[in-house]
Amino acid sequence: MDKKEEIHRNICSLLRRIADAAMQCGRDPEEVQLVAVGKTQPIEHIRHAIDAGAPIVGENYIQEAREKFDALVHMGIPWHFIGHLQSNKAKHAVRMFELIHSVDTLKLAGELDKQARKAGKIQPILLQVNISGEPTKSGIDEQQCLELVGNILPLENLQLQGLMTMPAFFDAPEKARPYFTALRMLRDRLNQQLGIALNHLSMGMTGDFEVAIEEGATLVRIGTALYGGRQ
Repeated sequence: MDKKEEIHRNICSLLRRIADAAMQCGRDPEEVQLVAVGKTQPIEHIRHAIDAGAPIVGENYIQEAREKFDALVHMGIPWHFIGHLQSNKAKHAVRMFELIHSVDTLKLAGELDKQARKAGKIQPILLQVNISGEPTKSGIDEQQCLELVGNILPLENLQLQGLMTMPAFFDAPEKARPYFTALRMLRDRLNQQLGIALNHLSMGMTGDFEVAIEEGATLVRIGTALYGGRQ
């Protein structure tokens, strides 16, 4: 089997598994979208994924994404930024990405707002939360979320749409469930306390996305199960 056939088979399998996981917990499969993570993958592999029905491309690094985006933007699907974003790359992120999953400081939010205003764009974002409390992980501490959300909401060129997290790596998907539950509960508290509607939960990857869907994920970020190992 060549790489194109492998990617096509994997996309079909993943879309089916996502739909099955949603239906098994009483959710509408349309509520959950696959973000096909192209980190370190060549342009041709991402093209195959789009051809096979990947609904969203996800990228982790601005420099790597720029070449891919410019080569494939004509294919007409949304691109999401899911990696750690430095403020000095905000201009490029606003140009390329329909949704930025990884906002975790007011400084970054302010710069994205500024660049979106220059571009005449309302930039949708997610707030990245370090639910597991790991010092090596990006994201804001759960206890600081209310204050940061309150400071982001007045920024006129940003639209906060939800939360994102990356729990610790576990060899058993069930071990990740408490972190997914915690993110959903945090989202619900923010909605209630601030009278807002944060709809998206970006959580779940190759090893645990079905559990994440059971806990409310709307965006699952999958690379390994789609492309195999990193290039």
